[in-house]
Amino acid sequence: MSPLNRISAAAAGIHLSDEETRRYSRHLVMPEVSIDGQRRLKAARVLCVGAGGLGSPILAYLAAAGIGRLGIVDPDAVDHSNLQRQIIHGTPRVGHPKVASARDRILEINPNVEVETHEVALRADNAMRICHDYDVIVDGTDNFPTRYLVNDCCALLGKPNVYGSIFRFEGQCTVFWAERGPCYRCLFPEPPPPGAVPSCAEGGVLGVLPGVIGVMQAIETIKLIIGLGDPLVGRLLAFDALRMRFRELRLHKDPACPLCGERRTIHGLIDYERFCGAAPQECPVPEMTVQELRDRLAARDDLVLIDVREPSEYQICRIPGARLIPLGELPARMREFDPAHAIAVHCKSGARSAAAVRAFQAAGFHRAKNVRGGILAWSKEIDPSVPTY
Repeated sequence: MSPLNRISAAAAGIHLSDEETRRYSRHLVMPEVSIDGQRRLKAARVLCVGAGGLGSPILAYLAAAGIGRLGIVDPDAVDHSNLQRQIIHGTPRVGHPKVASARDRILEINPNVEVETHEVALRADNAMRICHDYDVIVDGTDNFPTRYLVNDCCALLGKPNVYGSIFRFEGQCTVFWAERGPCYRCLFPEPPPPGAVPSCAEGGVLGVLPGVIGVMQAIETIKLIIGLGDPLVGRLLAFDALRMRFRELRLHKDPACPLCGERRTIHGLIDYERFCGAAPQECPVPEMTVQELRDRLAARDDLVLIDVREPSEYQICRIPGARLIPLGELPARMREFDPAHAIAVHCKSGARSAAAVRAFQAAGFHRAKNVRGGILAWSKEIDPSVPTY
């Protein structure tokens, strides 16, 4: 049975209490929603993957709307750096599991909602089991392995995937539903090379932007459940906050898509970390610890320390003596260095600097090393006065 047919069948036996009638009265007086639509919302089961920037407005508004069962998947704990945008969490909940923090807030908003928490990372070995009992999956993640995993799981289970993404001042929203339109792989057959697209942790995000995109995802979810309007199947809505402008892009199903095309080659979940190049490298780059870096800097030998973060990150904090060369500028500036010198490269946590070391090695700099853990490790293990972000 398709998810929406299941909702229709379940809604026939749903009863709204007097309290629920008062709570949802602004819905009930709308002929497009009415008591039948509210029953469908109460019968629906929605899984939100991620309880962060996008998940916060998604969960809050779906709870307020009266979704009967909300599932939350997130392995992380609330951190101070989350509070600028993840409004479902508060300062007193720093250090608490995100799923528990979100559950408590949801029940404050609407105690009629049944909340299921999954304090795990969604992986190929648990995704089908977790997603199976939900009607709609809402993707509030921020990394490519999980996006491909959610997409493939939804396509294999026949469920709609309400997709959103954010970065700096821009966001996107669409509905991937392989049975009625394209899937994520139709749009992005292959992931970008590792490090080519900075994460929000590296590139930043305007704190209010997830509110816009997350609310759009919540709207699309409600429309799908009730059967309202024209869902974003086959259409992607792109938002530019700096220009306050929306653009709509038409998406088409790819007949050659390996997941939902005419000759499918994907019939099950795969290793998404490896597929996206996020798995550990078989030949890791040479590394040094922050303790080794401290000792080398103190010895004042020929070590050259390079910081490949962005200038805005360098303004927040820096390791004394580091020379700032953003990763994107590095290929054009390698001639500034002597291959005979020892080179240490750091970034925020070690990913971008590892890419920089590989570039140095390819150019013949065989004494280049990555600073393991980046400036976060330096702050934690060497100099706590260096602020983290």
